[in-house]
Amino acid sequence: MSAISELSKLKSGKARSPQERAAARKEAGRDKKAGYLFLLPWLVGLFAFTLGPMLASLYLSLTDYNLIQSPNFIGLENYARMLEDSRLHQSLRVTFTYVVVGVPLQLILALAIALLLDKGMRGLPIYRSVFYLPSMLGGSVAIALLWRQIFGTTGLVNQVLQAFGINATTGYVSDPEYALWTLILLHVWTFGSPMVIFLAGLRQIPTMYYEAASLDGAGRVGKFVKITMPLLSPIIFFNLVLQIIGAFQS
Repeated sequence: MSAISELSKLKSGKARSPQERAAARKEAGRDKKAGYLFLLPWLVGLFAFTLGPMLASLYLSLTDYNLIQSPNFIGLENYARMLEDSRLHQSLRVTFTYVVVGVPLQLILALAIALLLDKGMRGLPIYRSVFYLPSMLGGSVAIALLWRQIFGTTGLVNQVLQAFGINATTGYVSDPEYALWTLILLHVWTFGSPMVIFLAGLRQIPTMYYEAASLDGAGRVGKFVKITMPLLSPIIFFNLVLQIIGAFQS
């Protein structure tokens, strides 16, 4: 007997016999077993590849361990030494700069391109694919080589500067003064993923709102501020969270 039929009996006020209740409990037990069976691959992955290594890493962080000898428990000594390490402070400064500068610029560019593509131009699928392509290749070896060809010592940027009489010999990807900003530029360039999400959100905004605003004399800026931004705010927040997580993981 299915759970739906049992629910319909309860709604209709019919009393169930002990045999029917036992059959319902048996059916519910089978449903639970089927549910746990479908969840089993995910649970195995969670405990074997995520939760287990996290707990093991937490324990090892409280020990003196060199992969050869057995772990020796030392408490919070590793954390105290880490907080005094200047390399940690530098790493945090670079990471937060990367996130605070790169994420807003990427989202602004992604939203601008999405607004442009939302106009219904000819060949929209082609443009959407071309703009999304950098997001797929952003972490690849090919893009790393391309970035070196553009920002290297003899790269495209220096060649353009030399064409204007500026003798530039800086390797922007290897110079600590410029390397972070070239990485931020690379992060902004991979705007395809949030752009596609913005474009999907823009397509969900009813056109009647814009038509009514046009009748009231609203311009493009007014429509964007009063209609687009408020209705798109959940998508903006969703993209913001995703890109912040991704930038911190970088």
